[in-house]
Amino acid sequence: MGGFSSERPVSLSSGKACADELERFGYRVTRIDVTHDVANQLAEVKPDVAFNALHGPYGEDGTIQGVLEFMQIPYTHSGVLATAVAMDKELSKRLAKTHGIAVAESKVMDRFDITSAHPMKPPYVVKPVAEGSSFGVVIVKEGQSHPPQVITSDEWKYGDRVMVERYIHGRELTCAVMGDVALGVTEIIPQGQEFYDFDSKYAAGGSNHECPAKISPFVYQKITNMALKAHKAFGCRGVTRSDFRYDDRFSEEGEVIWLEINTQPGMTATSLVPELAAYAGHSFGELLHWMVEDASCLR
Repeated sequence: MGGFSSERPVSLSSGKACADELERFGYRVTRIDVTHDVANQLAEVKPDVAFNALHGPYGEDGTIQGVLEFMQIPYTHSGVLATAVAMDKELSKRLAKTHGIAVAESKVMDRFDITSAHPMKPPYVVKPVAEGSSFGVVIVKEGQSHPPQVITSDEWKYGDRVMVERYIHGRELTCAVMGDVALGVTEIIPQGQEFYDFDSKYAAGGSNHECPAKISPFVYQKITNMALKAHKAFGCRGVTRSDFRYDDRFSEEGEVIWLEINTQPGMTATSLVPELAAYAGHSFGELLHWMVEDASCLR
């Protein structure tokens, strides 16, 4: 847990929650706050299983997975290739599209090419290609006269490659997959925020979760099918969570768009996967127990 990505605080929260619950469940747990010397940290501990509670770059992009494979330490969640592809928004959308999963129109650009003219007709979203927890996401509204200046400013610290994506109106939905079973669909209703940003995800009261989502059985089934299809297409293991936008302004069937797959979903007090697992009949401890027993190499 921990590490040195922009998601370090979230990872520490996830790691503490998981470690505490695993201890209650009877496991012997060693907490490792990951440094650049993680191989020696692991060699000293000699764990039977590594429970990966890292988020963001290094933790869910194939990096730590590669270290664990090299050291032959069984680990939770998905493997090197699945996590690397899922973390790259451009590659993940290409893969999803080839498997018939509906995605929003987008293009990847150098951020310094977004200066005086809009890269696409507003409304659109600009996001870093390889960040999590909605870091760096900027929404450009309809009628906005120029591109967001923050993208090309010194304040921007999320890399030079960004994705420009058509803004999808509507509701925020998510679906967790455990092994080869979709656990259910939750609607996320941000409180006081424009979209499901960092504060909505992790601050107390930042969002309300409607679990299960109050949508038609047809749309519910469509989302669970798409989440399972993405989980399998990416070659994921363990637990994942796919996020969607659902535009029902003009019809109940509406437009359902897959946004991304999270191979290291959050495990904090306000996290969605434990909530969906509980809805499916698995306590937090049972969920974590299943993840530990599912751990392996060559994932």
